[in-house]
Amino acid sequence: MSYERGIAAMRLQAPSEIPHTQYISHPRFAEALAGLPRDHPDFGERWTKLIDLDYIWSTDGPMVKGRFTNMGHAVWAEDGSDFKEAGTPAFASVEEALSFDPVAEYGIPDVNKQAEEYNARWKENQPKTDAVISGGLYYSLISFCIATFGWEIFLNAVGQDEDRFEDILEGYFKICMAYTQAWAKTDIEVYLTHDDMVWTQGAIFHPRWYREHVFPRYKKYWEVLRNAGKKVLFCSDGNFTEFVDDLVDAGAQGFIFEPLTDLEYIVKNYGQTHVIIGNADCRVLTFGTKEDVRKEVKRCMDLGRDCPGYFFAVGNHIPPNIPVENAVECFNEYHRLRNRT
Repeated sequence: MSYERGIAAMRLQAPSEIPHTQYISHPRFAEALAGLPRDHPDFGERWTKLIDLDYIWSTDGPMVKGRFTNMGHAVWAEDGSDFKEAGTPAFASVEEALSFDPVAEYGIPDVNKQAEEYNARWKENQPKTDAVISGGLYYSLISFCIATFGWEIFLNAVGQDEDRFEDILEGYFKICMAYTQAWAKTDIEVYLTHDDMVWTQGAIFHPRWYREHVFPRYKKYWEVLRNAGKKVLFCSDGNFTEFVDDLVDAGAQGFIFEPLTDLEYIVKNYGQTHVIIGNADCRVLTFGTKEDVRKEVKRCMDLGRDCPGYFFAVGNHIPPNIPVENAVECFNEYHRLRNRT
């Protein structure tokens, strides 16, 4: 792991080795790479040293209390222990949702108190980890709405009364802004806005809706952070290629994305000015041969090599259904290719 390598890339200083990060829930891959079982007393230290991450993807809630919709959870863990059935929606009708007041339900935190809490946590964890650790929010407008209403109510509420839903968005904005202001007061260097605002095929809503209701609010968040000297990254699942320019205009300074978003487009247009994290395809690792895996790693590394802020990553997770030999091959090929010269 290398904080120096990671922060150099965040600052667009082109470290001599292309840094990387990963999102891993594959215990057999970890054991194969470490050469030790997970219950061995030396496993953690050895695994951490070998995986050699330069950035740790990290966000916070916001941790609020109130109504949320349990949409269930698919299986990621190898033993299936994370599976959860969907529950009853928190809102019985679209009209009930349109009458919702997020601020009244969830409240707005005290910015200074929240900043003290965030900073204490970051100062405790960053020195223990030889990698860049970000601050940030996991629920940012769209993801917050999804978590509150569930998909059906959310989509219908926006579609049936866009004007009334604008008032709801403003409530979410006020809550998220307070958490954003708190992070801006901390010593973090990198801030991550996570918001799953698109699907695999692209926009959930008409692009006009995002440009009128979402991106102007992102811009206000990111002005606060950039004025405080933080590097602002944006992350979303799905395909947000059509919105990359909008996000840049709003103030995003870097992107974390799945293989559905076009790496070539981002490299061509923003490769010298923005942090880029991704976008090797876990489907190739899952269903391809070792040769396919090597080609996929090379595709990403070739595109990112001349970009000073590029990080290699498998852009949509390394889950336990990936063949161990392919996960190891991906790791080895990255290390073979990571020198810039």
